[in-house]
Amino acid sequence: MDLNLMAKTAIVTGASRGIGLATVRALRAEGVRVVGAARTVTPELKETGAHTVSADLSTADGVAALMDDAITTLGGIDLLVNNVGFGDDVEPVGFLETDDTRWANAVELNLLSAVRATRAALPSLLERQGSIVNVSSTNSRMPADGPVAYSVAKAALAALGKSLAEEFGPQGVRVNTVSPGVVRTRLWDDPEGFGGKVAAGVGAEHAAFLQQIPEAFNITTGRITEPEEVAALIVFLLSNVAGNITGVNYLIDGGAVKSL
Repeated sequence: MDLNLMAKTAIVTGASRGIGLATVRALRAEGVRVVGAARTVTPELKETGAHTVSADLSTADGVAALMDDAITTLGGIDLLVNNVGFGDDVEPVGFLETDDTRWANAVELNLLSAVRATRAALPSLLERQGSIVNVSSTNSRMPADGPVAYSVAKAALAALGKSLAEEFGPQGVRVNTVSPGVVRTRLWDDPEGFGGKVAAGVGAEHAAFLQQIPEAFNITTGRITEPEEVAALIVFLLSNVAGNITGVNYLIDGGAVKSL
């Protein structure tokens, strides 16, 4: 299938690894000129050939610096992927353990980064009849005990996508949301990361815990999702092949969410 993305321009946030890195690679394979942004620019991101920007996207100044650089570099924006989220300091804690600082960090990174990037990109997106994909999470649909602030911020991000689609759809800008379940990224694979902390919390050895995730999370397909699968969905939704799809929140979770 020809997605007709050759020579389009795109910004991808949270691009250094995982879903963001896979999305940059998929867009580059389609001939898209990409600006990839992350707090830490990894060698893997540099190897994609994308223009890279190091910025703390949990701050207004960081987002402004990214968008100024991207607009100057690209000359205009056709596609925006608001993927950044889930900072390395997120803990699997419940409501009473979530203080104001945790709430603020979750909202700044998972919601306000997308608000600010979208606000800056919209003039160009409107001019070019562009497309936005926001990356939320199945936590927004079936929140677990923790991290509660992350789940709430991702639910707000999904609501934002619906509102943006309604307001700007008549002007030619499409906005969709992708909500992955468990994805094979460092988030889960790193014994010192979130997955390792969850495993420790239930008294499990990390490698054994990872093998048990499909059963524990009731994943119908019996396996977790690969980053490249999420990236393929994102790139399809960005393209004009999906030209009459807007305001939709797509789950990609192997059937873990059972509700209609």
